[in-house]
Amino acid sequence: MSKENVVKGVHNAPHRSLFHALGLTEEEQNRPLIGIVSSYNEIVPGHMNLDKIVDAVKMGVAMAGGTPIVFPAIAVCDGIAMGHKGMKYSLVTRDLIADSTEAMALAHGFDGLVMVPNCDKNVPGLLMAAARVNIPTVFVSGGPMLAGKIDGHKTSLSSMFEAVGAYNAGKIDNEKLYEYECKACPTCGSCSGMYTANSMNCLTEALGMGLKGNGTIPAVYSRRIELAKKAGIAVMEMLRRNIRPRDIMTKEALMNALTVDMALGCSTNSMLHLPAIAHECDVELDLDIANEISKRTPNLCHLAPSGRTYMEDLDETGGVYAVMNELNKKGLLNTNCITVTGKTVGENIADSVNLNPEVIRPIDNPYSETGGIAVLKGNLAPEGSVVKRSAVSDKMLVFEGKAKVFDSEEEAQAAINTGKIQSGDVVVIRYEGPKGGPGMREMLSPTSAIMGMGLGESVALITDGRFSGATRGACIGHITPEAASGGAIGIVKDGDIISINIPENTIELKIDETEFDERMKNFVPKKKELSGYLKRYAALVSGGAKGAILN
Repeated sequence: MSKENVVKGVHNAPHRSLFHALGLTEEEQNRPLIGIVSSYNEIVPGHMNLDKIVDAVKMGVAMAGGTPIVFPAIAVCDGIAMGHKGMKYSLVTRDLIADSTEAMALAHGFDGLVMVPNCDKNVPGLLMAAARVNIPTVFVSGGPMLAGKIDGHKTSLSSMFEAVGAYNAGKIDNEKLYEYECKACPTCGSCSGMYTANSMNCLTEALGMGLKGNGTIPAVYSRRIELAKKAGIAVMEMLRRNIRPRDIMTKEALMNALTVDMALGCSTNSMLHLPAIAHECDVELDLDIANEISKRTPNLCHLAPSGRTYMEDLDETGGVYAVMNELNKKGLLNTNCITVTGKTVGENIADSVNLNPEVIRPIDNPYSETGGIAVLKGNLAPEGSVVKRSAVSDKMLVFEGKAKVFDSEEEAQAAINTGKIQSGDVVVIRYEGPKGGPGMREMLSPTSAIMGMGLGESVALITDGRFSGATRGACIGHITPEAASGGAIGIVKDGDIISINIPENTIELKIDETEFDERMKNFVPKKKELSGYLKRYAALVSGGAKGAILN
């Protein structure tokens, strides 16, 4: 599909008349038509600046001889949607974004695309669409937010959520809470730590689908405008050379992205999105591969919420390419993969230097010899579960505790807020998976409350739902099969002992095997009354271990 299908020949004269109705000259119609997918809106802080990015992309496309044409994509702010019914509509938008972009691109005969996303589901949704449409495509994100500053320390959205927990525990007063409210998120952009949005924007760069700096140049820097112009120019060069997304997003490139994921300590949500992107590229990417890569990949970065450095620090230190260059010193990347620059990964990263070993640890002095994410299996999660290992205290890497079981996030949050969670507990939140939620809500509020109340080194949390990239602590999500699909998390009772061993990649419900089998035999999952899009989504979605793809 290309503009030849809509503007060439006598039979397309009606189509050309509609292009004239758009005000496009014959010269513009005869140039390559480049669709610019704009995720701009006025409700998501990471998207409020995308109009400027889109204008810069248009300039780049036009300078390189193309005709830029803008069409929209939706986006949900996970922070604003957090902790209520709105979060059920977050993950589900990933597939809406992919579907609607595929429809727009193929219906109108574009020759190439520039995707302009920024936040959590927007980036993977557009990467999925790029694989489906498979015409020359470049990504340029809106960029990360600058960190806030309170009492001389940098802050982010996770600091804000944890401040609520500290307030509920009587550790800070209302005045200090209000200070956090006003200062934690000081600019537009995707939230300033290595949360899901920034994880996916960095991994887009590692995949080869974005230019250098795509993941790290702050939203408010003018370099971001320059990058957008370069993206518009780059898509025209890709068109000339016929370089397409599936030429770039190969199995080897996806392995590179997983390797960089482990080094950066990305959000656990990457373990939902990378398998879904791989699926669209006809590449199988299961959770077992993650542990294999983690075993050989050192964790080089502790960005917030894992540490006290932020996206602006990573950018100043050399960005994603500097991390990749460190990894390449031990031959951990496939450097022959082609990218949107028209060059290989090896050519792209050759001159990148790590300017601050406190932000990006050198390869021979990592935070840990293994990667930032671990996949745990056992009788509670035979198909897998995911934890951000790099954000877990050493004291909690091996932990046993008594289960306190809740059938929704709201029930768990109420118990946490009223002091019913004690040291030594394992909070179990179920019926929050892709089907059971539906929509697999992120649960930043409960995890932040636990940390803010000072229980982060004595309480674990497990769920068939998922966590925000801003979550830290012993929080194990994506437990599969989920309760709604008959998974073992549905048979856990208050007081059961749950054993978590992150170094050994295990999670177990410690009850007698006969008792386990008897409970499973008698288990009938709860059903929810659903309507609208959520009803259709719940009927079609796979488990978290498969990337929550729609069957």
